[in-house]
Amino acid sequence: MPTVRERIRECLRAGPRTARDLSRDVGIPERQVADHLAHLARSARPRGEQLVREGPACLSCGFDFPGRERSTRPGRCPRCHGRRLTLPRFSLAPR
Repeated sequence: MPTVRERIRECLRAGPRTARDLSRDVGIPERQVADHLAHLARSARPRGEQLVREGPACLSCGFDFPGRERSTRPGRCPRCHGRRLTLPRFSLAPR
């Protein structure tokens, strides 16, 4: 039986997923996904892969959170203070 991280790795290889998608697909709480993604980012390099992150964006003004490294969704937009934000998406790609 594959481990949680192996199942997450397979989901990420299939295409971009949000933490919410991964939580549902793997069957773990969404809060635990960030820790697993941090570990997968470190362990992907020796496997010849890299964790690709598509950052969140504000749906109200279009702000795209440049340089944000966290795996979690921000609380609000720093430009317009809106709360309608897309979720960050993750995938594994060959290096």
